[in-house]
Amino acid sequence: HTHTLTLTHSHTHTPTHTHTFTHKLTLTYTPHTHARTEDDLSFQKAERFQILNNTEGDWWEARSLTTGGTGYIPSNYVAPIDSIQAEDWYFGKMGRKDAERQLLSPGNVRGTYLIRESETTKGAFSLSLRDWDEVKGDHVKHYKIRKLDSGGYYITTRAQFETLQQLVQHYSERAADGLCYHLTGVCVTYIPDTVGLTHDAWEIARESLRLEVKLGAGCFADVWCGMWNGTTKVAVKTLKPGTMSPESFLEEAQIMKKLRHDKLVQLYAVVSEEPIYIVTEFMSKGSLLDFLKDGEGRALKLPNLVDMAAQVAGGMAYIERMNYIHRDLRSANILVGDNLVCKIADFGLARLIEDNEYTARQGAKFPIKWTAPEAALYGRFTIKSDVWSFGILLTELVTKGRVPYPGMNNREVLEQVERGYRMQCPSDCPISLHELMVLCWKKDPEDRPTFEYLQAFLEDYFTATEPQYQPGDNL
Repeated sequence: HTHTLTLTHSHTHTPTHTHTFTHKLTLTYTPHTHARTEDDLSFQKAERFQILNNTEGDWWEARSLTTGGTGYIPSNYVAPIDSIQAEDWYFGKMGRKDAERQLLSPGNVRGTYLIRESETTKGAFSLSLRDWDEVKGDHVKHYKIRKLDSGGYYITTRAQFETLQQLVQHYSERAADGLCYHLTGVCVTYIPDTVGLTHDAWEIARESLRLEVKLGAGCFADVWCGMWNGTTKVAVKTLKPGTMSPESFLEEAQIMKKLRHDKLVQLYAVVSEEPIYIVTEFMSKGSLLDFLKDGEGRALKLPNLVDMAAQVAGGMAYIERMNYIHRDLRSANILVGDNLVCKIADFGLARLIEDNEYTARQGAKFPIKWTAPEAALYGRFTIKSDVWSFGILLTELVTKGRVPYPGMNNREVLEQVERGYRMQCPSDCPISLHELMVLCWKKDPEDRPTFEYLQAFLEDYFTATEPQYQPGDNL
């Protein structure tokens, strides 16, 4: 999981010498960030910088006040020195569900906490705190931190504080004082991905990539784990020549690189001559399909599977907000990282494929079983055809990667679905979850839910829909 540090607007204008920033992260790895190119600056946690130029957004030119060295630093690694953003415990814009995912991940214990912007109350904050009891086991509680007109903060009116720092100190030093547990330590986080590989590396030289381990092969591309510049672990998708035109790919890639969300695999760079290489962040556990069939996913129960579905719905809700379309949503195009983090890959690429067998939407290369009928028959791809595919992906999750419509071939599926046939409820799958799938498979695209709705439904599934859930042998 990553968190971006937001800086107030007063810091985004042309910098003067008065702004100093500090490197802030609670790291599980070594707290030292190594330069990836000669233009970048290496630095350590708590190092202070003077910002020389921050007009370029994701990478800023800075001088270290510790070493005197100058170079580019990733802006999402630093925060203004005396600001709340510089505090290890401040996670900024993060939703309730992501706070729970982060606090429940390995390395955190009872009393671990973080503070984030409140989703519901403008100007307020939320304290998210990991707790344990015999009934619920490990879980997270959330407390609203309200702001006084005079500028102070409180969780309960009988204990008011001038600053958030004082509030944190109070609940760390005193016994819980009304909270479920006292604050023991800051939530452990993982190093956020930088935005892009380095300052100004978008179209890169093929020679800068070393392909090391082949992770997978498909009709149109192979996927490798590799190194960029000898410094950075990346995933590289190598497209088979003739798959798509380099010109149209580069045009689409300009849009794809602007799509940034922590549930989307980040596009880092491209090699734009054939064979086209697409360089993205590396995800340690590979595709969701392989993870479910042969990996650690085989043992997962419904709560983990529904959470993974909620993450995918969250990434797709962002694609929906951005008025983009995925066109090829299925478990093979979702990647899994540590702690069951899921990210959406290959968004938008399907439109560019020039293979006749694929563009005819028939034959073995086209994913008919995942495709909405109006898209398969008439090429009408919309966010609503993505919703249909998401319903199919839900069946993949609860059946641990089984191919949809078992026992039917592509032609039969197309004919039967046109006649109104829909996949039955998979064994051990709650009826309420199958009902959600059937909603995704409504004949009229406009009758299908939004991804915003799907995300909310899945995030709250075990409190709102299935509070009585008990784990069974399979799910």
